[in-house]
Amino acid sequence: MRTVRYDVLGAEELDAWHSIRAADPRLDSPCFHPGFAAAVHATGNEVLVAVGRDATGRVRGLLPYHRERSLIRPMGWPAADFQGPIAEPGFAFPLAALLTGGVRQYAFDHLRDGLAGLEEFEPWVESRMVSPYVDATGGLDGYLSRASRSGKDKMAEARRGTNKAGRELGQVRFEARSVDEESLARVIERKREMYAATGVRDYFAMPGRRELMTRLLHTGDPGFSGMLSTVHAGPHLLAAHFGMRSDGVLHWWFPVYDPAFGNLSPGWILLREILAAAPELGLTRIDLGRGEDDYKRRAKTGEYTVSQGMVTRGATGRLVRRAGLAVRAAVKRSPLAPALRRAMRSLRSISR
Repeated sequence: MRTVRYDVLGAEELDAWHSIRAADPRLDSPCFHPGFAAAVHATGNEVLVAVGRDATGRVRGLLPYHRERSLIRPMGWPAADFQGPIAEPGFAFPLAALLTGGVRQYAFDHLRDGLAGLEEFEPWVESRMVSPYVDATGGLDGYLSRASRSGKDKMAEARRGTNKAGRELGQVRFEARSVDEESLARVIERKREMYAATGVRDYFAMPGRRELMTRLLHTGDPGFSGMLSTVHAGPHLLAAHFGMRSDGVLHWWFPVYDPAFGNLSPGWILLREILAAAPELGLTRIDLGRGEDDYKRRAKTGEYTVSQGMVTRGATGRLVRRAGLAVRAAVKRSPLAPALRRAMRSLRSISR
């Protein structure tokens, strides 16, 4: 195995990356596309790629990641909602070879179960969570034929909300693929407000991540691109979403809505519009990402499983990490969780 920077990969390695993805539908998420790695690397967050070969020298697997001193993380962290090696069946990725040269730990939190090359990851898995998706085949009618009763009810609610918005606010306009940077800036601004209100760590606090969104917005590769969708009613932006798509898969990444119009179910209006446009857009699936949020539970037609864990060089680090995870899980279950998260962030800022 040899590790190189993403921008040093040659045609052989990139061709192997594309061909391995194309042969395995479990890798069809845009999170596994080399275009995502290219955009992340170009915005200053160095991407390293471990390239595994067999005895004949043929590329059998690739694992993109970031290094933070003695710790390595999956490429795109913390916004990579699917992680794992891009590997051929039968190729077990040699994790021990990563823990060299001062590297002591490899942390993952969205490892996509079922991928090839996971045999050596399995002993290090600490927990699993569901990652729901929406089967968008056949558009809105196809979705309604597969949706749960709750999902159908929310789509009916969204239809009524659309009609009410048209009457009270002005013409409802849906744009599936906007490239307007001002609209993207409003999505990021609104998302940051939501992070602050809920006590969640602000993903966009680092400027490079805002630059990443802009770069993705203007990525127009036929097999990979950013996708900004908006719903306006008159002059008002009701809801918007920015995500990534790869061929027929849309990754639901950063959805926002205007709480002033919450009674109209604006988020559901947007999802309904995207589903209605899915055949024209060539979409067959929308990955909603890890978690059991209420809207994901209602909207989903199926789910994958993703794993969390850490590969370490010693048993002590593993025990400490598991103790920390238990404490964080207890905090999340507490009704005081948002206030506790804000207090912890304040303590961290004081200690810096």
